[in-house]
Amino acid sequence: MDVKFPIGPLQVPEQVTLANVKEWLQQTESYTTRLREVVDSLNEEQLNKTYREGAWTVRQLVHHIADSQLNMYQRLKLALTDDNPTVPGFNQEKWAVLPDNDLPVESSIKMLEGINERIVSLGQRITEDQLKREFTHETNGPITVAKKLAKLAWHEEHHFAHIKIALSN
Repeated sequence: MDVKFPIGPLQVPEQVTLANVKEWLQQTESYTTRLREVVDSLNEEQLNKTYREGAWTVRQLVHHIADSQLNMYQRLKLALTDDNPTVPGFNQEKWAVLPDNDLPVESSIKMLEGINERIVSLGQRITEDQLKREFTHETNGPITVAKKLAKLAWHEEHHFAHIKIALSN
């Protein structure tokens, strides 16, 4: 297993269907419950574990997941409302060391509950035509709504696997 990509790289079907979207939304909908089951009872030592040398701690991972979902949700909404908007990236490494990352992980889990609820609500009403809409990421280029929905689910699962690996070390 590649510890950097424990669930493998993001793979998006060439033709994304509403059935694919439904599957991704189910993962997103259950995510915070599953995350809570793993992190709620962790002590400081466990929250400071990493999945590999030089990687983020469990605490940083939880906060990063919330930060990323927030950014990706905003990009999704922009793609659905604007004509191919250009969106900025964010420096994940710098965000991971800002002082709000010292907060209890509960603050980010609460964020995720709301953001994921909104993602699921929005995604359940997505049409096939809307899956083709795009935004342009300033460094990664054009990204479709379909790919963004896939990444929203994949990204959470990717870091969930990192958390589990860290806790098993």
